[in-house]
Amino acid sequence: MKSLLNKNVLITGGLGFIGSNLARRLVNSGATVTLLDNLYPNYGGNLFNINDFEDKVNVIIGDVRDSDLVNKLVKNKDYLFNLAGQTSHLDSMENPFDDLEINSKAQLSILEACKNYNTDIKIVFTSTRQIYGKPDYLPVDETHSIKPVDVNGINKYSGESFHVLYNHIYGIKSAILRLTNTYGPGMRIKDSRQTFLGVWIRNALKSEPLLIYGDGLQLRDFNYVDDVVDALLIVALNDESNGDIFNLGSDQVVNLVDLSKIFRDINPEIEIRLIKFPDKLKKIDIGDYYGNFSKIKNKFKWKPKVSLEEGLRVSLAYYGKNLNYFLENKIDLLQ
Repeated sequence: MKSLLNKNVLITGGLGFIGSNLARRLVNSGATVTLLDNLYPNYGGNLFNINDFEDKVNVIIGDVRDSDLVNKLVKNKDYLFNLAGQTSHLDSMENPFDDLEINSKAQLSILEACKNYNTDIKIVFTSTRQIYGKPDYLPVDETHSIKPVDVNGINKYSGESFHVLYNHIYGIKSAILRLTNTYGPGMRIKDSRQTFLGVWIRNALKSEPLLIYGDGLQLRDFNYVDDVVDALLIVALNDESNGDIFNLGSDQVVNLVDLSKIFRDINPEIEIRLIKFPDKLKKIDIGDYYGNFSKIKNKFKWKPKVSLEEGLRVSLAYYGKNLNYFLENKIDLLQ
């Protein structure tokens, strides 16, 4: 596998949850790292995510929709980890044009920038399990039909399709990872725009109930962020991933009630409460989901290393020490 030593790397969404964890690993591997993030309040960027290595990265506060900026930033880069995106499913329904601009149109602009200014770059694009919609079968593999239940899923599929097309037509080396529920230090916990698990962690630490919609029997799988970073680096550094799509996932499948019991095992005082599924969320809920990740496992030997129990313990300990850096600020309270 190739080395990252002295490689020039750009991460869009670099101050966010996954981007900052990836950046830390890249810096430790000897790469020269540039982070692009708009730090919009409703997204996941947080300067605290790089507080332990901020002097070792180049931070650009800007937007992937700024084509002039992106044109400049892709020059002379060896790798682009294209992580910037609008992740909230509900927001995508309430503000569909914003989602379209970020998750579809901006992706095309990024690829045009690479075509015009750096055809040698390797791109890894992060997509989502949401594109599959309500599964026809479980576990869901990459051949499953694409039938999104929300605007976010449609636009993310558009974004990944552009990457595959530019790989095949223009030789812009691109690989796509379809992520499942990712969690760990650095994720957004002030609301559920990234994952409900973040809100659960916040509530657990603030002695507030863990709220479960419906009967709580929905099945899910989860990946700890370090395992996701492993996958990002594996597909980036292997040319066999070019033009291909890979699910991530876990063999540790759990329903939400049992997941909440893991929290209770860590802290017996945590209250668990079942509540009615809000109509606007129920309409875009995908029901049971867990992914078949045998393709990336067989091709690149990737599999999750961190158990859900261990990952949650580490996450709760991290936010127990740093909670105030991830809670609401004045800007968010005005939304």
